[in-house]
Amino acid sequence: MNDIRSTQTAEDILNREDKDGAVYLTLNRPDKFNTLSEAMLAVLQRELDSIAADPAVRCVVIGGEGRGFCAGHDLREMRANPDHSYYQELFRNCSRVMKSVVALPVPVIAKVQGMAVAAGCQLAASCDLVIAAKSASFGVSGINVGLFCSTPAVALSRSVSPKRAFDMLVTGEFIDADTAFEWGLVSSVVPDSDLDAAVADKVKTILSKSPAAVRFGKSMFHPQRQMALADAYDFAGNVMAENMMSPDASEGIDAFLAKRKPVWEQPGH
Repeated sequence: MNDIRSTQTAEDILNREDKDGAVYLTLNRPDKFNTLSEAMLAVLQRELDSIAADPAVRCVVIGGEGRGFCAGHDLREMRANPDHSYYQELFRNCSRVMKSVVALPVPVIAKVQGMAVAAGCQLAASCDLVIAAKSASFGVSGINVGLFCSTPAVALSRSVSPKRAFDMLVTGEFIDADTAFEWGLVSSVVPDSDLDAAVADKVKTILSKSPAAVRFGKSMFHPQRQMALADAYDFAGNVMAENMMSPDASEGIDAFLAKRKPVWEQPGH
């Protein structure tokens, strides 16, 4: 039986739906192409903090309402506050959101249709998986208005090669979904009409795996990428040994040897 809970956060700018261990967060400013206003960043951070503390959550999907995924920061709001300390705080809060996405203990999927621009591209790049509609496009075009996308560059340069990232950043040119897939920014591209189904299928696959093993994997994957090779192997070995001591690992191996389907422990129950 599905356990579905639907709520809307402050100002109805971020929709949340909980379904069978998956959380769907949808940016809901379609008339503004889901720009990351101060309010949007605040409610998104609040939801991410809530998800991080909930052991029952097993997967997160971040999407955008309307024709585009996210057009980045709200430029009108930024120009209305021409103060250095304001900009520092704004970019600090945005960076905290991005780091929180990476740090979540479960996989995060970006569901991208239309444009993912500047901080919107940063948000997609910060997710573990990106499923894009064929018509999607990606760009860090701040350079076109005199602003190098420095904070988006952090996530982008960790998803594609440095030269390709810098090319996008210094020219402001967009890439289509197929190019984003070829460059490693996107994990899969599907016809626009299949986007919902493709995301649902990926979520279903993740939910079929051991919740404990998935969390062990997420806790290991990103930190080891920043380590020297020997340190990465030491760290990964320790995580894997701890994973082996979990009930799910015992159950999974026993089930494999007995040629039966494993029954995983359910978190939060």
